[in-house]
Amino acid sequence: MERTTLHPSERGEISLSFEYFPPKNEEMEAQLFQTVADLSAFVPAFQTVTYGAGGTTKARSLTAVRRMIGEMGLRNTAAHLTCVGAPRPEVDSVIEEFVACGVRHFVALRGDPQGGVGSAYQPFPGGYENAAALVKALRARGDFEISVSAYPEKHPESRDAAADIDMLKRKVDNGATRAITQFFFDNDDFERYVDQVRRAGIEVPVVPGILPINNLSQVMKFAGLCGSTVPDAITSRLAHLDDQPEERFREASHIAAEQIVDLVRRGVRDFHIYTMNRSPLVIAVCELLGYARSQVNAQEMAVGSIKTAAGAR
Repeated sequence: MERTTLHPSERGEISLSFEYFPPKNEEMEAQLFQTVADLSAFVPAFQTVTYGAGGTTKARSLTAVRRMIGEMGLRNTAAHLTCVGAPRPEVDSVIEEFVACGVRHFVALRGDPQGGVGSAYQPFPGGYENAAALVKALRARGDFEISVSAYPEKHPESRDAAADIDMLKRKVDNGATRAITQFFFDNDDFERYVDQVRRAGIEVPVVPGILPINNLSQVMKFAGLCGSTVPDAITSRLAHLDDQPEERFREASHIAAEQIVDLVRRGVRDFHIYTMNRSPLVIAVCELLGYARSQVNAQEMAVGSIKTAAGAR
């Protein structure tokens, strides 16, 4: 691609959202909330917090969401929710806890099988059998914004692309308002997928998930687990830079910015960025695209949140 900067008229028409995961310890907690504060300066349409299958991160997810909404004032924070490994009453209770925190946007997911990625999925006895059922339950409870997952390269457990798109249609028919894709690197795959989705009569926005590559080996491992492909054209740009961190960082930022610019040229207007709870590379990508940070004092936001948390300990 010849350039990575968006024209101001293009930039004004698109929106960004960011995904975070709940921290495991105090050090990771400080990193998360500094990252949230840093990236809030780009005024995202929303931000999401992941939730481990079977409630494995329930307390940490609730704490992160509560702080982002209540202490940082980020009322457009969405909570991920899964239905693996839990009966319906338990999932319903979690929904109510999130609602009590101020959540009005859920990312409804089935979740990984209890035996881990690659094992056979079995619905939990007395639980929601899949994401479509979870969406239906959320819609029955209120006028929530409900995002769901989508897979440009097919979910690894789907028998074929048609079955995969049929599941997306079931989720949308039950009340989903947006689909956010698994990360991908070949924009032709995304474009073909959206064409198939539209032919199936699915009209909700399909938002591409963008993963800036902080660590190539880690991303290739993730890709192998979720059925995504890392093209040779990308590995060839990064694999030889392990001992050149500054050049690797620069190249990774250009790869992500180039992908977004190309998608904008193809008519895409919304982007969901997987942050991995780190802000430097995401900031570099946004700045390459021509975004300037707003006048929001991100450092002050983070310090205020950390002080509040410290006082509560």
